[in-house]
Amino acid sequence: MLIQHGKHFMENIKRIIESPLLRWLFLIVALTGLVWAVARNWQAFIAALAVLPWYIVVASLLLALVYVWFTLWSWKVILADLGSPLDWRASIQLFGISQIGKYIPGGVWNIVAAARIGHDHNIPARRSVAAMTIAVLISLVSGTGIGACALMTMPESGDIPIWAVCLLLGVLVVLLLPPVLNRIISTCFRLMKRPSLEQGMTFSGLGLSASLAVISWIVAGIQVWVLACGFGMTPTLRNMAVSIGAYALAWVAGFLAVVVPAGTGVREWVLGLLLAGMLSNGEVLAVILVSRITMTVADLCYAGIGMLLSRNDDKTSGPTPDATDRG
Repeated sequence: MLIQHGKHFMENIKRIIESPLLRWLFLIVALTGLVWAVARNWQAFIAALAVLPWYIVVASLLLALVYVWFTLWSWKVILADLGSPLDWRASIQLFGISQIGKYIPGGVWNIVAAARIGHDHNIPARRSVAAMTIAVLISLVSGTGIGACALMTMPESGDIPIWAVCLLLGVLVVLLLPPVLNRIISTCFRLMKRPSLEQGMTFSGLGLSASLAVISWIVAGIQVWVLACGFGMTPTLRNMAVSIGAYALAWVAGFLAVVVPAGTGVREWVLGLLLAGMLSNGEVLAVILVSRITMTVADLCYAGIGMLLSRNDDKTSGPTPDATDRG
């Protein structure tokens, strides 16, 4: 059953790679989901902005942009480690556009989109899929680790079992070790009767990518902390640390809820639960709302820049040769 699902997944990737119509359909559906994520809470967002000082809002958006940048950088390191180094221009195109796939239910569409756009840069589909999958796994491991540390310092977090978080972290860490990870990836491709990767992840590449992922979580958590302080939370280092861990754990929970576009609702519930002792319920909801919208706007900014760069490249260069291996 799993093998059949894997074959169907790779077949869907190949169809999107070879079909311009499906590519545009993906963009339309993804952008619709992204705009919907903003529009559905727009009135409440405007009300929250009336309370926050303008500089808090600007800082929140800038931190969201920095967060996505470090996430992009972490993925870029993985792709280079697997054998496809990209310059920043191509990286923004590929990553920026593919990430709007998060706003389509299913949890895999950003991976599918990365394979399609990566084909334009002569990156085999299997390498694009592997790089994005590893990037997600690194985010899960680092986010779970940071969240577990936060839970251990929060006596009021009894509704979230620390043992379950630590167990999940242990399993993910083992899976992420290069000898284990590379063998799993090779086995999956072999079962799907696809060529294996030419080279696997190294400890140095994994370490650098994981470090950048940790920095991205810190930036995202600081964004939540800045917003919370804008709504009245005491600006202490402990509260900053809790905010960092809370956001990371909320992202992990949202990602695991694969049927929900970009984890909407699940992340808010977890973040609200962990910040409830520091802010009133209304203030927690306002923080969650502004953070969600600014993160979504950041995704939209990178997708827009990626599309502009892609259009400029199409106008200034001739047709690029197809990848010799579509994996």
